[in-house]
Amino acid sequence: MSDAKFELRCLNSLAKVIAHQEPDSRYILERATMLKGEVYSFQVAYRSDQLVKGVRLEIASPLSGCMAVRKVGLAPSELTMYGDHDGYLLSDQPGLYPDPLLPLEGGGEIALPKCWGSFWVTLDLREHAEPEGLYPIDVVLSAADGAQVGSQRIHLQVLNASLPKQKLIRTEWFHTDCLANHYQVDVFSEEHWRRIEQYVQAAVKQGVNMLLTPLFTPPLDTEVGGERTTVQLVGVERDAQAYRFDFTLLERWIALGERCGVQYYEFSHLFTQWGAQFAPKIMATEQGQLKRIFGWETDASGEAYGMFLEALLPELDRFIQDRGLGDRVFFHVSDEPTLDQLDSYRKAASQISKFLGSYPTFDALSDYEFYAHGLINTPVVANNHIDEFISRGVDNLWTYYCCAQYKQVSNRFFVFPSERNRIIGYQLYKFNIKGFLHWGYNFWYSQYARKMLNPFVQTDADRAFPSGDAFLVYPGEDGPIESIRMVVFYEALQDLRALEKLESLIGRESTLALIEEDLDTPLTFSEYPHDPEWIMKKREKINLLIASR
Repeated sequence: MSDAKFELRCLNSLAKVIAHQEPDSRYILERATMLKGEVYSFQVAYRSDQLVKGVRLEIASPLSGCMAVRKVGLAPSELTMYGDHDGYLLSDQPGLYPDPLLPLEGGGEIALPKCWGSFWVTLDLREHAEPEGLYPIDVVLSAADGAQVGSQRIHLQVLNASLPKQKLIRTEWFHTDCLANHYQVDVFSEEHWRRIEQYVQAAVKQGVNMLLTPLFTPPLDTEVGGERTTVQLVGVERDAQAYRFDFTLLERWIALGERCGVQYYEFSHLFTQWGAQFAPKIMATEQGQLKRIFGWETDASGEAYGMFLEALLPELDRFIQDRGLGDRVFFHVSDEPTLDQLDSYRKAASQISKFLGSYPTFDALSDYEFYAHGLINTPVVANNHIDEFISRGVDNLWTYYCCAQYKQVSNRFFVFPSERNRIIGYQLYKFNIKGFLHWGYNFWYSQYARKMLNPFVQTDADRAFPSGDAFLVYPGEDGPIESIRMVVFYEALQDLRALEKLESLIGRESTLALIEEDLDTPLTFSEYPHDPEWIMKKREKINLLIASR
């Protein structure tokens, strides 16, 4: 490789390094600040004029003991975006996009000829009490023979201030069945529990503090009449006289969550998606045989399912209260009901409210009428429909996005620039949003769960949803592999916490004025800066203000 010519550039975490595109100069990194107890990421992009194997990145810094290096992998996307998009994206063409953060190969990485690649460097001070100060970070790129082919120095200042604890409640729906299916293990076998714990730990590490808990197999993105692999934590026995319930698996699930740092548990939906018209799949032992007793054939408002809920919910309430979880449990009715399903949703909500009235109920929805009729006390509103709820002064407001939120608003698709992902931290702060929900932590199925997919090969749910919607983590052989999108969203949560810290020092009014001081129009969920430099410079200003107090 002696005559190979290399280029090297340090970039901030918002850059998406596309193999065939020159990196945008707006992402160039020379110096930055961070607070104690937070996570800071940057990239080292490189290009060679010829094929070179065994490329390694070495870091020399007093902070190197707190650093981890990964390779930015490329993931294929066929459905990148819908045809009527708003133009604020990297590309709308199928291709390879940077996303998985892969462990380094023992023999070094491969520089492809005339293609940009990238290393992802993470400095994690959550477990390290590094003193304040200005630290040099020297990055050195070398080839297999040890020859240095590129180097650069950046400076990182650790400030004498810390982020407050995260207050926002965040859930990324945890698909327990996908773990069993991908790793080909029996549901709730010891190996399955091991995998569950790995993935819960990874989620908590990135700011997920609420865990979707499958009392029964969650009735989510399931084809009408179809079934997903059974993942049911509540054991049920039925005879002619009564139901009996076994919460042993649920107890183990909660214990796992407690070990991992989960703060809240959302119990899975008690009625089917898109209208609450049917019961979820529920398995029970009857005369010694395990069988399905409820499902798509079960009228959600019928007597049989009503009697089941009357038997279950008081016992479930006792389980929750006996374990001191009363203020940490949320319940779902039905996901994403529409206005023409108001009556069926009302019937379902009334069935459970008499037993669970003291608990928060929350569901993803877009129509204000559900809240106006008192059918839900914690609305989770799509970020492209949230303005009405904000203008009406709704308290305890959550937000979400999925594949339908691809115009004007924040989202985390492959082809959206990372600043469009990260801006949500400022929006969550300004509008005092209490929680964030997303449906796809690890949905590795095709749409409607018709078949399992290899998420390293098919990233768009078999061309159903734009890549980046269905999952945040990839299934590595040794456990979860994070994505750029996951890390950048956590940075947005750190921005939110920094704003909350600043508010505690200078007040909310002054903090809001700081956010908008250089904007032509007030910040909203659909109006916000598109310039990545705005986000980085704004956070730098916030950091320095915090440290000066």
